[in-house]
Amino acid sequence: MGKFELVMPKMGESIIEATITRWMKEVGDTIEEDDPVVEIATDKVDSEIPSPVEGVIEKKLFEEGDVVEIGKVIAVIKTEGEDDEESTPEEEPVEKEETDPKPAAKKETSVETSEMSTEAFDQDYSNSERFYSPLVKNIARTENISRQELDNIQGSGKDGRVTKRDVLTYLEDKKAGKTKQPATATATATSTPAATAPKVEQPAVTTSEGDEVIEMDRMRKMIADHMVMSKQVSPHVTSFIDVDVTNIVNWRNKVKKDFQQREGEKITFTPIFIEAAAKVLKEYPRINASVDGTKIIHRKKVNIGMATALPNGNLIVPVIKDVDQKNLLGLSKNVNDLANRARNNKLEPDEIQGGTFTVTNFGSFDSLTGTPIISQPQVAILGVGAIRKKPVVIETEQGDVIGIRHIMILSLAYDHRVVDGAMGGMYLRRLKEVLENFDANQSI
Repeated sequence: MGKFELVMPKMGESIIEATITRWMKEVGDTIEEDDPVVEIATDKVDSEIPSPVEGVIEKKLFEEGDVVEIGKVIAVIKTEGEDDEESTPEEEPVEKEETDPKPAAKKETSVETSEMSTEAFDQDYSNSERFYSPLVKNIARTENISRQELDNIQGSGKDGRVTKRDVLTYLEDKKAGKTKQPATATATATSTPAATAPKVEQPAVTTSEGDEVIEMDRMRKMIADHMVMSKQVSPHVTSFIDVDVTNIVNWRNKVKKDFQQREGEKITFTPIFIEAAAKVLKEYPRINASVDGTKIIHRKKVNIGMATALPNGNLIVPVIKDVDQKNLLGLSKNVNDLANRARNNKLEPDEIQGGTFTVTNFGSFDSLTGTPIISQPQVAILGVGAIRKKPVVIETEQGDVIGIRHIMILSLAYDHRVVDGAMGGMYLRRLKEVLENFDANQSI
């Protein structure tokens, strides 16, 4: 009999760990190849891990709720056939994981480590009231960070959890002499004002007879945390402009039937707006940017997030990569594919990362407009309102006339630290020009 080690898979460059939320198979269960074994969750997306082999679950190395580093063995599967070089060693995997050093964590720390032994620096971080992942604990032990110091590090993760980046930033600040005594060591988790923002106490909430109390699910908690963080980080300003999209509406009405028959899917307004937004972002790079302390990062790539409502009422934002390099047909297929898989919980973690700008469509629910919240660390988000027929004044060579046109309101929320009203207004005005001059004779 052979043995196969099922590991926590790599799920994106910025993801270093994941939480086991549910075991779908138990010890002794027989599994087929590609059978889902366990559900995991990151701060980005929920996923299932399928088995690449068929066999029997021999051992589970972690429990539900455990946070596991990428690359760790989480289960052992007994397979048919001879043991080979890739089979699980006979020694206990758990003991190996607990006693082996973690060179990856040491490599990524920029501060030189001492030769102090574990016995000489025995920190019991489990006594802390805060949760620390195994990776964070290991870096803290390696770098001789006391529990008191660790407890005072400002966490940028979910629910204020301390991440690897927070610890490494603290170490860099400590080396540079920017930190004070452990009692006041509050190393900046990110280089934005969010890390030093005063804590706001939530008012007490009472319930009355007949009230229904519902616990937020995991995704709703993540959305709530991110939205509150974004408002604390970025001073939001929102500008509005109305756009005559009659040419776009007429063009879509003309091509949608043939497009459906030829491609087997619908063409919506969303890819048209995303294409136009990307074109104007190239002209105004300050809108396609991020803020790092006092540095402004102009993004080379134009990766646009597309806010998508889920059937359970939650929200997810899949990202279309390199929008400026795609034509309208390619964008239409991207939009449909990501939206469908988002609603069916089939997105890969990489598909909701790396956004540089976001578009959210209020018009899907017949809302005229809205004031969206920026998706950090971006500096702007475009809101698309409902398209309505309205009587408007049309300027002609013979004079002004009243006509029925399709009008839509665009809103742009932007980070006032780096985008002023003039810049936000210029972006919206140019986007209006691009949309109103849409070529109604083009093919797709």
